[in-house]
Amino acid sequence: MTIDEKLKAFFEGKKVVILGFGREGRSTLKLLGNCNCKSITVADMNPVPESEAEGCTLCCGEDYLTCLDDCDVIMKAPGVILKNIVSDEIKAKITSQTDLFLRFCDNMIIGITGTKGKSTTSSLIKFFIEKSGKDTMLIGNIGVPPLERREEFTKDCVIVCEMSCHQLEYVKASPDVAVLLNVYPEHLDHYTDFAAYRNAKLNIFRYQSENDTLIIGEEVKQYADTKARVITAGFSCGDIGTRNGGIFIGDEFYPADMIDTKLKGEHNLYNIAIAICAATKAGCTVKQCLDALPQFCGLEHRLEYVCTLNGAEYINDSISTAPQTAIAALKAYPDTDTLIIGGMDRGIPYDELSDWLSADTSVRNLIILPDSGKRVAEKVTNPLVKLIYADDMEQAVKYAKQVTKTRCILSPAAASYGFYKNFEERGKHFKELVTSNN
Repeated sequence: MTIDEKLKAFFEGKKVVILGFGREGRSTLKLLGNCNCKSITVADMNPVPESEAEGCTLCCGEDYLTCLDDCDVIMKAPGVILKNIVSDEIKAKITSQTDLFLRFCDNMIIGITGTKGKSTTSSLIKFFIEKSGKDTMLIGNIGVPPLERREEFTKDCVIVCEMSCHQLEYVKASPDVAVLLNVYPEHLDHYTDFAAYRNAKLNIFRYQSENDTLIIGEEVKQYADTKARVITAGFSCGDIGTRNGGIFIGDEFYPADMIDTKLKGEHNLYNIAIAICAATKAGCTVKQCLDALPQFCGLEHRLEYVCTLNGAEYINDSISTAPQTAIAALKAYPDTDTLIIGGMDRGIPYDELSDWLSADTSVRNLIILPDSGKRVAEKVTNPLVKLIYADDMEQAVKYAKQVTKTRCILSPAAASYGFYKNFEERGKHFKELVTSNN
């Protein structure tokens, strides 16, 4: 059966609720067009124009979840957060494009998740496979719903799928090659606790078989309860990873002079090692990956060089939403004298970052944005670190231009929500302010 035939068989004669009508919800409605559903209801907190959901029942507003009882299938969009309000009976009905993609797609699937590094690693894997001459595509948490491009799933296409915790939370299948990079406290405003968040991430390998492969970070390998072959990744430990400025894949070590890359930092060497290992599962050789690596330019908002002003570099690391990523940025650029931090306070612990800044660090100017920046600053004890409070990004960049001598990094260690639409908008604003004449 083709994937479309499988989807039709799954939905035929069923009452379906599309829960969330953003990008993926609209994609799902289009997908259901030929599936002979008994009925389709669109449920969303926000109003939905009838013209955009023609033929559907609308359930919108504060009581939009009331329609979940009278249905057979709930197609949940990743952006819809269900926290302590859903019964086990309703949970059993929940699926998603990610879940059905994993269940019904016969192609080789490499799935990647982690609190940090998944976009870079996913892009690297796709890049390596592509440069080796094989058919591949990148879908998932990059803005492309997993089933939207199903007509392009040629027989030999290797599908690389970046997966968020929200996409993984209700899946009942796992990819052929699962990559779990790391798990740090994150999204605690969306989950009851850290364990619930971590549990969603672990779904990426929970349903693997003995024929599958799991590549997992050493720091979370204790959770690797799986039938799959397990490959551990670490910093100077594990089966693959980074050591002494180079990378190792099994018994083979590739020193720094063999790793020609534009990506900065030890954490990116870790991502590179994992990406190479994953790509070899799709038939690539290590040599093919290393030969292609110099052509990979990295992703926007991830330790992105902006410009040099008066001898000082400005780096955009707006993707940073956790203390560990801000630390990684400072490790990548150890002579940084100005750090801009702060954003939405989601209750994650910041002691690790405060301790880092309190130790022997090159940072001399800590520019603090609301709200979370204050929590970091109040525990910084290094007298050499000047605490500079800014009301907004414009003021932060103005201060940075006044005090920075070597390098300024925007690595907020916090989400952008409440101040910006997303981290991309935040990073773009930073770059505009840095390059302006003000």
